Amino acid sequence: MADKYLLRVTAGPSYDPSSHHEVAVNSGNPTKIQSPLCDANISVRIQNYRGLPRGSPSTSSYFSHPPHTHDQYSISFSFVPHRAISGKALVFGNDFDHPIRDRIPPGFSAAFRIVKWAIDPGLDGDVYADKPYLYGNALSSINLLSVGPKVDEKDPVADLTSGPDHDEAITEGGFEGGLELRESQGIPENAAARQKWFLGGHDRLEKWEWEAGRLYKADFFNPYLDFNGKSTPLSSTAQTLSVYVRVEFALKLPGFSLKVLGYLGGEDYLRYVLKDKDTGEVLFVVVFTLLPKEQVKGEAVEAADSHHPVAAKSGGQGFEPKADDLD
Repeated sequence: MADKYLLRVTAGPSYDPSSHHEVAVNSGNPTKIQSPLCDANISVRIQNYRGLPRGSPSTSSYFSHPPHTHDQYSISFSFVPHRAISGKALVFGNDFDHPIRDRIPPGFSAAFRIVKWAIDPGLDGDVYADKPYLYGNALSSINLLSVGPKVDEKDPVADLTSGPDHDEAITEGGFEGGLELRESQGIPENAAARQKWFLGGHDRLEKWEWEAGRLYKADFFNPYLDFNGKSTPLSSTAQTLSVYVRVEFALKLPGFSLKVLGYLGGEDYLRYVLKDKDTGEVLFVVVFTLLPKEQVKGEAVEAADSHHPVAAKSGGQGFEPKADDLD
């Protein structure tokens, strides 16, 4: 893949690509997002990164931190909601604007059952819908969650960098009163235990509230999705749907293996979203887009794309890569 494609990562407060900015991958400089629903800082780290903007570091010190030495990528974020959001309503995952039912490979239903059974019992979605999606509740799907203090409502952006984890790997727990808040609701200190605890019943989700004006830090990561063309096992909420991004890898689950490149349609992007599923409101969107190198012609193309960073998501009209392009 490295010989023919470049990866671009963008983020914004809505699905509209014109609202997005290019993310400086592995840079340590988060992308700042302000929207009616929240203020957020987003950092994306990708191991062995080869993509845009040109000159980006190929890795990050993040991957030297336990438990990230085997991870391939991370989407970490700090955010301050502007209004309260129910614990059962905030979800994180992948979605598309168009149907993919005619491109779902044989065996997908079996693979989905394995994922639900072995990896993420809280996964919910419909890949056969007109607008397919796979979401997991944020409280049980996010790998690491740290709860912070109430912040200055006049300048919440200034507080997004507070706490012990700024520009470092986020750790599970809380700070400046956040840990005490978790403990008051009986939430386990351990990340895996917290995920399992919130899967234990809707009453626990309903009891939790993402408070307006409170700082939260979260990290989503795993070792299964390799953006550099290596076939790797697939797991977690978002990875199930990401088999439709134009990357050469296989779906490998316990007792099940499926190569899916031949079933890809005309899309070459993978979209993550944090949203309120009850209202449909989006907190932020992160898009990973594969661009053919011939479509990226130096700074002139980058400048032209800067106002519409995922406009080339289909790689140009008529762009249909073959399976052996990515071998």
